[in-house]
Amino acid sequence: MRNVVGTPERGWLPQAFAVVALVTALRLIALVFNKAELFVDETQYWFWGQNFDFGYYSKPPLIGWLIRAVTDLAGSSSPFWVRMPGSVLHGITALVLGLTAARLFDARTAFWTALTYVTLPFVALGSLLISTDTVMAPFFAGAILFFVKTCQTRGAGSAILAGLCAGAGFMAKYAAIYLIPGALLAALFLRDFRPGWRNAVLMLVAFGLMIAPNVIWNLTHDLTTVEHTMDNAGWVRTGAHLNWASLGTFFASQFGVFGPVAMVALLWGYLRGGTSAWAGFAFLSVPALAVVLVQALLDRAYANWAVGAYFAGTILAVSVLGPRMRRISLAINLIPCILLPLLTVLAPWPVIDGKPLLQRYLGRAELSHAALAIGHETGLPVVSENRDILADLFYQNRDGDVPVYAVPSKGRPGSYYEQMFPMPAGLGQVVLVDRDLPEGCSPSETRDLPRGGYWTRYDVKAWTVNAECLYAH
Repeated sequence: MRNVVGTPERGWLPQAFAVVALVTALRLIALVFNKAELFVDETQYWFWGQNFDFGYYSKPPLIGWLIRAVTDLAGSSSPFWVRMPGSVLHGITALVLGLTAARLFDARTAFWTALTYVTLPFVALGSLLISTDTVMAPFFAGAILFFVKTCQTRGAGSAILAGLCAGAGFMAKYAAIYLIPGALLAALFLRDFRPGWRNAVLMLVAFGLMIAPNVIWNLTHDLTTVEHTMDNAGWVRTGAHLNWASLGTFFASQFGVFGPVAMVALLWGYLRGGTSAWAGFAFLSVPALAVVLVQALLDRAYANWAVGAYFAGTILAVSVLGPRMRRISLAINLIPCILLPLLTVLAPWPVIDGKPLLQRYLGRAELSHAALAIGHETGLPVVSENRDILADLFYQNRDGDVPVYAVPSKGRPGSYYEQMFPMPAGLGQVVLVDRDLPEGCSPSETRDLPRGGYWTRYDVKAWTVNAECLYAH
């Protein structure tokens, strides 16, 4: 192990590249046979890409841009092409983290960093679908790499690249902002992690230029994405209360997200002393986990919200683990790496208590096709106020000509569809697809819709109603 000012180790990269490429290729092959339909978030991200903008209702824009670029190049918007970037981006992230580890530790640590990351549970899951975490990942890792390189070389080019990568990560998911407090803590307490004032300014300027389009978009769209982020925080709107059960549940979930051995190693890395390299990665990792732990205590937090801790955290955990524990960690993590894609290929099997295990990823397309068929048959627009239904309707209607609209709600729009595609004024009859019929609406026709997969537990119907009752509602 070397100090942060050393030169990068060599010789590990060809082997790491071969292993990561093999894992990525196997994941892409499994994706070809994946029977899980696109989830509501995935279809939403796809739809964003069909409507280019510098920001969207709930997230920054990079994921929409990426999906649009890939599907246009492929000439297809099939689930495979929508999800294909996931495994590739995680493979790139693994190698970038390996390059970072090689600058601070030995070649073996660099190799195991790449191998460990590409087999982490959240990476295995993120390679089966497309999410903002996955799009953020290579840029978050790249920002760490170029920050470390800047601290070593004091090069202006590396500083600019660090800022650009951090900005690109922010344009994928706002959680990339955790890079800033992490770098500040490292620079404050560790001489070897100080990039110099000129380079710090260059990083911030590059970061600011990269995120400026989304900042301007938010300022000109009533801070839409910021407002949604505050909604997610919960306690910002309703007031804080201590939720110890939520904290415990979230903390326990991280052993599944990062892997049990890696998580223990990371926590030990936070607590133990050691070289400046160890401490530096602890500072770069801990802000995301600490902030989300507080969020979980004050309200609630989803398991993936602290993923920003696990890029620097992977390097720290691997550097803490000895050779035997690295192999044990890998063996444990290979279980979800094999099981998760296998389940998507075998879906709807297994069936537990009469329900497919992957129920939430099944049955959406069937309902949408039936609803759109009614719209095509009657010549009427299809509308809904349910985000899940709207997301898949727009996706399944990508080659169709049935008008699809969101029922507008009073006050601030509750979804991207309400914000950008509300029912226009002056509509006559429409086909309302929803779980409940609004008060004051008297349907002239009611039709049942398929209740497979996700919709098994809901009675979704298609009502032909006068649009006036929906405007009033």
